[in-house]
Amino acid sequence: MSDEQLLRRWRLVLGRYARQSLDTNGLSTHEQQLEQSLDYLYGRAYDGKGMTPHRQRGANLDPSQVKAIDWLQRVRKLFPHDVYERIQQHALENYQMSELLQDPVALRSLEPNHALARALLGMRGRLGAEMRDAVQDVIRAVVEEITRRLRQDFVNALVGRRNRFRRSHMPSAQNFDWRATIQANLRHYDRNSQRLVIEQPRFNARIKRNLPWDVILCVDQSGSMLDSVMYSAVVAGILSSLPAVQVRLVVFDTNVVDLSHMAADPVQVLLTVQLGGGTDIGRAMEYCESLVRTPQRTVVALISDFDEGALPGPLLRSVRRLAESRVKLLGLAALDEDAHPAYDRKMAQRLAGVGMEVAALTPTHFAEWLAEVMG
Repeated sequence: MSDEQLLRRWRLVLGRYARQSLDTNGLSTHEQQLEQSLDYLYGRAYDGKGMTPHRQRGANLDPSQVKAIDWLQRVRKLFPHDVYERIQQHALENYQMSELLQDPVALRSLEPNHALARALLGMRGRLGAEMRDAVQDVIRAVVEEITRRLRQDFVNALVGRRNRFRRSHMPSAQNFDWRATIQANLRHYDRNSQRLVIEQPRFNARIKRNLPWDVILCVDQSGSMLDSVMYSAVVAGILSSLPAVQVRLVVFDTNVVDLSHMAADPVQVLLTVQLGGGTDIGRAMEYCESLVRTPQRTVVALISDFDEGALPGPLLRSVRRLAESRVKLLGLAALDEDAHPAYDRKMAQRLAGVGMEVAALTPTHFAEWLAEVMG
C-alpha cells in the first residue's frame, strides 16, 4: 500500500474525528459510502459517551435520515460477506440496535448466525407475537447449521469405532488408514521426485455399537449460559437420532424442567427455555438422580458454570451418591462465545473431589469424551 492508501484506511478505521488530522485529499465516492455506513454504527460509541459529533458537509447516515434495515442493506452491498456478518453482530450485541429485530421483514433479511440467534433468545420475551414465526425461522436456520457441523463428529464417535480389519470405500479423514495406504501404493514410488503417488487410498470401516446407554443432559439455563444452552439443545437433538442412546434433557435455574419430550427438536427446546434467574444445581442433580434406572449404563452430563446459588451440600451429596452407584458423571464447564472457559473453578474442584469428571470442552471434543466414557 502507498502512504496515501494507508492514510485513507486509517481514516475509515478512526472515524469522524480523524477527518481533520488525516488529510487524504478527499475520499472517493465508494470510500465516502464506507465511511458513512461505518459511522452510522460505530459513531454511536462517541454519542454514548456524550461527545457531540462534528458533522461535516456532504451526505451522512444520521439515524433520523435512514432506517436501520436500509443501513444494513447498504452494508451488505458495500462489504465482503464475513465483514458484513461481523458488523451485524456488533450492531446487535454492542450497540443494541434492537430496531433490527422489531420488524419480521427486517429480521428475515438478516444473516442467520450464532450472534443473531443469541440476540433473539436474549430478548425473546420482549418481542411481539407477530415476530414469532420470523424468530422461529431464524433459530431453525442457525440450529440446522450447527447440527450440520457437529452431527458427523457425534456419529463417528458414538455409533462406532474404526474397524482395521474391514475396508471401506467411503472416504473420511477420520477413517483414513495411512499405514495401509502407504503399503498399497509403494510400487508407485517415484525415485526421481522422491514422491509417493497415491492411487488407492485406504479407509477403515466402522463397527456399530449396539449396547444401550441412557444419557441425561442436565443444562443450566441461567442468564450466563445462553451459548451453552444453544449447543446443548443441538447435542440433545443429535443424540436423540442415534441408535441405542436414550436421551433425557433437563434444564434448570432455581426450578427444574424436564424437556425430554422435546429432546429431538432443538428449535422447540430453545423457544421453550426461560433464560435467566438464579441457580440451584443441587436440586437439578437430585431430579436427575431420580431418572437413573441402570446406573452402570447411564451418563449424567452437567452443563453449567458451576456457580451454585444454593447451599453446596445437596449438590455434593447427590454427586457422591451417583458416583458410588457407578453412574458416569461428566461436568462440562461453560464456554463463552469465544470458546474460553467461564466457570467457578473452586466448585468444579469440589465436584471432581466427590466423583465427577470435569472439563471445559467444545462440542466436538465433548463427543469424543462421551464416546470414551461409553466405550
